Amino acid sequence: MLRSVGQTRVTGSGEDPRSAELRAAVSRLRRELAGHPAEFPDRGIAEDELAVLAAMVAAGDPEIPRMRRSLLLIAGAIGSVSALGPALMVLRNAVDLFGEVPPQRRV
Repeated sequence: MLRSVGQTRVTGSGEDPRSAELRAAVSRLRRELAGHPAEFPDRGIAEDELAVLAAMVAAGDPEIPRMRRSLLLIAGAIGSVSALGPALMVLRNAVDLFGEVPPQRRV
């Protein structure tokens, strides 16, 4: 089946597969973070930003610049916790599915 530029495929439920991938990645990292026994100073930041991503995907209108900002904050908050690295990579890949942030026009 051919698709026009700008169209995305939808799953059988009508959901954009990128959103489904992002939802799964956020869920996985939230579970792994909740199950990680060590406390670290920026854990709350990571939890808050994962909640932001979950809310965006639930609303069906993820904003690419905001998703990338959340990803950076999460990576900064848990980047030194190597046990969470694989789940963080899955989240990064899910955010990347939405494409690059369009360059800002200079006025």
